[in-house]
Amino acid sequence: MSGALIPSGVVTVAYIGAIVLFILALGGLSNPETARRGNVYGMTGMGLALLVTVFGVVTDNYMLLIVALVIGAIIGLTLAKRVQMTQMPELVAILHSLVGMAAVFVGFASFSDTSVHFTGVEKTIHDIEIYIGILIGAVTFSGSVIAFGKLSGKISGNAMLLPARHWLNLGLLLITIWIGSSFVEQSAAGGGTLSLLSMTAIALAFGVHMVMAIGGADMPVVVSMLNSYSGWAASATGFMLSNDLLIVTGALVGSSGAILSFIMCRAMNRKFLAVIAGGFGTTSGSASSGGGEDQGEAVQIDAVATAELMKNAKEVMIIPGYGMAVAQAQHIVHEITRKLRDRGVNVRFGIHPVAGRMPGHMNVLLAEARVPYDIVFEMDEINDDFPDVDVSVIIGANDIVNPSALTDPDSPIAGMPVLECWKGGTTIVLKRSMATGYAGVQNPLFFLDNTQMLFGDARESLDKVLGDL
Repeated sequence: MSGALIPSGVVTVAYIGAIVLFILALGGLSNPETARRGNVYGMTGMGLALLVTVFGVVTDNYMLLIVALVIGAIIGLTLAKRVQMTQMPELVAILHSLVGMAAVFVGFASFSDTSVHFTGVEKTIHDIEIYIGILIGAVTFSGSVIAFGKLSGKISGNAMLLPARHWLNLGLLLITIWIGSSFVEQSAAGGGTLSLLSMTAIALAFGVHMVMAIGGADMPVVVSMLNSYSGWAASATGFMLSNDLLIVTGALVGSSGAILSFIMCRAMNRKFLAVIAGGFGTTSGSASSGGGEDQGEAVQIDAVATAELMKNAKEVMIIPGYGMAVAQAQHIVHEITRKLRDRGVNVRFGIHPVAGRMPGHMNVLLAEARVPYDIVFEMDEINDDFPDVDVSVIIGANDIVNPSALTDPDSPIAGMPVLECWKGGTTIVLKRSMATGYAGVQNPLFFLDNTQMLFGDARESLDKVLGDL
């Protein structure tokens, strides 16, 4: 069976429609209230693009393609059904790696394709497209694999800071540029395979080193950064295949990921290049104290007393963190919120831009539990309100409520804006232990006079609070 089944004109119109749907999807995903609609737009656009590509662009080997599509669909459905919300960040990271791997394979296939003949300037441009596509794809692949390892706990979250690492990165960049120049010359003479393989090895090593040098607290930025890289890798693949849809779609993903990374860095008072050069957070978060200093004794509270404080409060602020995701406590949090609001308590949620392990992690969890959107606020919207808050409830968060970010210039997280819950009446912190957060920094908040610790699994603790309410 050979020959396209859909005319080229119909393919062009369908591609334009898919691009419009992708733009609408990005617009929808920018707001929790329209996110579900944005997902529908995105899925519809991808389905349309896939169908017209299979039946309007592909001209042969349909059976092989259908088998590959079925296998991919089965793997995707299986992962989607089995993955927990706490595993979403690492799932996103590993999916980014697949985009990078695809770009590398397409690049080598395009380079080895003897049926396409370019001459002169066209060949030079095509070779540069191949080189850049494989370069971005290889960096995305290896960097995403390391990010997956860090997010899943298979690799330590410590920042691996090699001596003269900046010079190493600069050296790898210069070598890559030199190899690229040699590759173009060799390809014009019928060679270039060795140069392409050498560059791929260097790019893979660079991706590993780049993400290994980034500390745990910067991992949400890494996820959005790799998302951007995967988009540019897809766009480069589009140039190699002369596919306009891939070019535009990749550019949309790449630019939106870059903008998101910039927004998150600004929210963390970080420079993007500083994150790439080596993020903060140099320990894995298992220590119980920072710097060995005696910061005092933490005061404990039980679930009954917690419920009493919340019932008698007028203003309650709930600050969720990764611990809420681990305990899968979002649904109980919603029930507690509903009970308190029925009693006339004003309950609001404060969301830090880097809470969790990926951008929007907490928003997704709260939306899943059907927490009303109008009581969920970003950090900048509610930070000035804490002096009027009677009770702040911290659920499994650590670094995003650490006052040392504002008071200790020597802290690894110095300068990062945090939720200033300690300015309120009482702060209740739900944690399993006194261990540090993902950045590996101890939190003086735990030892303040108006802070009380509710130890244990967040869901079990909150279930007792709900029972008392």
